Amino acid sequence: MFGIYIHIPFCRKACHYCDFHFSTSLNYMDEMVDAICKEIALKADRVSGTAGSIYFGGGTPSILPATALQKIFQTLEKHFDIATGAEITLEANPDDLNAAALKTMRALPVNRFSIGVQSFFEEDLRWMNRAHHAGEAIDSIRRSQDAGFENLSIDLIYGYPLLSDEKWESNLATAISLQVPHLSSYSLTVEPRTALAAAIEKRKEPAPTDAQSAEQFRMLMARLQSARFEHYEISNFALPGQYAVHNTNYWRGVPYLGIGPSAHGFDGHTRYMNMASNATYMQALLRGQLAEERELLTDHDRYNEYVMTSLRTMWGLDPELVISRFGRSYHDYLHTALGKLGSNDWLISGDGKIKLTTEGKLYADHIASELFKVDEE
Repeated sequence: MFGIYIHIPFCRKACHYCDFHFSTSLNYMDEMVDAICKEIALKADRVSGTAGSIYFGGGTPSILPATALQKIFQTLEKHFDIATGAEITLEANPDDLNAAALKTMRALPVNRFSIGVQSFFEEDLRWMNRAHHAGEAIDSIRRSQDAGFENLSIDLIYGYPLLSDEKWESNLATAISLQVPHLSSYSLTVEPRTALAAAIEKRKEPAPTDAQSAEQFRMLMARLQSARFEHYEISNFALPGQYAVHNTNYWRGVPYLGIGPSAHGFDGHTRYMNMASNATYMQALLRGQLAEERELLTDHDRYNEYVMTSLRTMWGLDPELVISRFGRSYHDYLHTALGKLGSNDWLISGDGKIKLTTEGKLYADHIASELFKVDEE
């Protein structure tokens, strides 16, 4: 099975930390939906088989009216075989999930929400420049559950200056009490060309610290483990059997289509990257053309991606799979690179897999980079 990712590039407000592609102007929403539908038709021959997941990301997909979402679904159903019971996720802001919106959503194929909560504290949401209020975050979760949407994920951010350890513990306790089966949590990253980066550069805001981020990541792991959540990927936690199908397939190298401006797709060997410009994207599709660039991945690229993604998951890195996908030379290189890492408490071996320990998860990117293979000159 393959996945389909659809990027909806609209938001009501620009969060101070966000560098994703979006526009706060909604003037060309209808034209964008038309362009997305045209791209779906043009890429219908890129994949074969059945779509096991569809993911609406952004931006803020929940900003779209139900009629626009229905038009996209009808186009998808026309061009692809979609599995019965496929996971269909819509990223949503809490302020969009009011009673009327949830009623219309019940008539759509959407069966999972990923809700951008970020924090349950009002002052933190204002600091982030989020569009919703703290009360809306809790209410949107409860309303969704009451409307029959039990497959929910929420996002929380840690490691920012306003977040004390006590507030972080409170955020986690609230999430657990709301009985959401999936939680994604990310350390605040200061991205270039964001409002937060500018404020830090002008010394209007303090920069986040690695020490705070590490401590709150440890708190996150311990607190959710005690609540029976499985830490199945560095930033993702789920109750048993509630893993995100779409994102899990990313980490396992399953092919997926990328639709919409800035979206990426992958067919197993080639990466497709759409232009991160609404105007360029729409103009190209109006001409019946794709606004994308292609990158043919080398064996080194694919090996390095496998190392990075597999180590981030609880299933770990499989040396036997390295042999079957890339050959004995890559297995030997991996063995040598592991030896150079030396003795530490970052990695464990079991069931033939190499996995990160709890402490190793703090250094996942560094460990992966030490196992990467550099292209030969």
